[in-house]
Amino acid sequence: MKLVESPGKKGKGQQESSQQEERQIPMGARKEVIKKFPVNPNLKNYESTYCSFDWEDAKKELSWFTGGKINAAYNAVDRHLTDGRRNKVALYAISSDNELEKWTFQEIADASNRAGNALKELGVKKGDRVFVFLPRVPELYIMTLAIAKIGAIAGPLFSAFGPDALRDRLQDSEAVVIVTNPELKPKLDQIKSELPNLEYVIVVDGDKTKLKDREFTYDELVSKQSDKLVCERMDPEDPLYLLYTSGTTGKPKGVVHVHNDILGHHMTSKWVLDLQADDIYWCTADPGWVTGTVYGIFGPWSNGASVVSYEGRFDADSWYEVIDRLKVTVWYTAPTALRMLMKAGDDVVYRHSLESLRYILSVGEPLNPEVVRWGMKVYGLPIHDNWWQTETGMQLIANLPCMPLKPGSMGKPLPGVYASVVDDDGDEVEAGKLGRLVVKPGWPSMLRTIWRNKPKFDEYFKIPGWYFSGDNAWKDEEGYFWFVGRADDVINTAGHRVGPFEVESALVEHAAIAEAGVIGKPDKERGEIIKAFVVLNNGFSESPQLLDDIREHTKRQLAAHAYPREIEVKESLPKTRSGKIMRRLLKAWELGLPTGDTSSLEED
Repeated sequence: MKLVESPGKKGKGQQESSQQEERQIPMGARKEVIKKFPVNPNLKNYESTYCSFDWEDAKKELSWFTGGKINAAYNAVDRHLTDGRRNKVALYAISSDNELEKWTFQEIADASNRAGNALKELGVKKGDRVFVFLPRVPELYIMTLAIAKIGAIAGPLFSAFGPDALRDRLQDSEAVVIVTNPELKPKLDQIKSELPNLEYVIVVDGDKTKLKDREFTYDELVSKQSDKLVCERMDPEDPLYLLYTSGTTGKPKGVVHVHNDILGHHMTSKWVLDLQADDIYWCTADPGWVTGTVYGIFGPWSNGASVVSYEGRFDADSWYEVIDRLKVTVWYTAPTALRMLMKAGDDVVYRHSLESLRYILSVGEPLNPEVVRWGMKVYGLPIHDNWWQTETGMQLIANLPCMPLKPGSMGKPLPGVYASVVDDDGDEVEAGKLGRLVVKPGWPSMLRTIWRNKPKFDEYFKIPGWYFSGDNAWKDEEGYFWFVGRADDVINTAGHRVGPFEVESALVEHAAIAEAGVIGKPDKERGEIIKAFVVLNNGFSESPQLLDDIREHTKRQLAAHAYPREIEVKESLPKTRSGKIMRRLLKAWELGLPTGDTSSLEED
């Protein structure tokens, strides 16, 4: 049985001085270096490991079945039942009302076996898509493993998604089952009639009397099942999970990852997260996003680490309380969160001990150098940034704990990864020159396809011999990479990639809006915010009330992070002769940049 504890008390006392050192080389901001001396990192020598590493050798770190078969969920949990970690706490789950549940690896294994058997009883088979639409509760983690164990394909969904975002993903994937809860189910109910392939709905903490045909409570399905289940022996190239990512045009595209991804998950969690035997690890990302799936579930558990989940909302005191209460040692979060913590002030930090922390990382967007310096001041630790994408499936470039950290940089490519900066012809450029960030294909967690959309998949490899990331960057003389910006119009707001097309589509569904164009506008706290330019229909006039209603409409249709924080009403929007809104011009006008070639602009 899981153990439920009452809330703990807040830690007190000021952060003790650290033995870390900060050394600034007086050669400009980009030459600033922080020396980090960890006690005993898993990766001790970057250069020698990079030169000698082979992914084939790394396979020895995992458990394989006869015939070269594998199962990512087995590697994440079940194999620890025989390596001495059976009774180790795998999951510390803090609920929205601040209650703590502890789940051991044995309990997680048993619970996911029962859930897997429940799915099989419903007729779910290998290759079927099963989506999980839950907040950060234990059942989210259990169900994700259960889906993988039986060979189905997991579809993580961010709990803030609205009906439109749900419909796009469930329709495209032809999901057969979705797991949700009573709070989120109304969003599904609005679109269920448009989902002909959806056969069953499973409701965690549901009330049976309020459910319809082919809808079940989680307890009624799972509690009666056996806790014995033989994991499906999967080919390494069999799909593991399906995550949708936004682009500049069209609906979100389903990125397909496979069971072989667990090799990349394991090694990067070992090297980049530096997870060790006694670590208590907290990844603040929601498992509805790739970071929360890869580095909130599969990677850390494959390394046998104890994982923390927190269902509560962001609040500086509450987050620090989580760290002190559970003695978190490794903390993986987002630059936006760190900037918000910085904004909350140093005094909030010093109300807590935080003495358990030994390593802090961030991901999702560029990390400002001033935040790194602030981290050194208040936490006594540098914050290690790294770079990867939904499509890459694992961290590819990182500031590793064994090497000097350059604040503001992405770091260096990991062993087994070759990254570079190229021009538009695919030729590598010299150090210091801006270009396209690319990676040589072949790392284990690379996307295998875009769900039923090969032309979109092929776009990632439009530069022969390279995976094209869509990011612009440059590399310095010492091999550190520096992010400059997106090469397309995708908006990165608070670490979430938002496609402008999705927001524009939601906006024009509002009765007042005739046309909409959306851009990302630089923002000190969130990286970028969404700004919308709209043309109103006849009969509507601009007012604060109308703009608020438009914002709320977009939140309901998409997600809480995907609404325009700024809306500007225009008489008309710049369009090409074919009628396509020119976001490039909108952005140039907003930021006071050169407009460039306007020869394709429609004539008045």
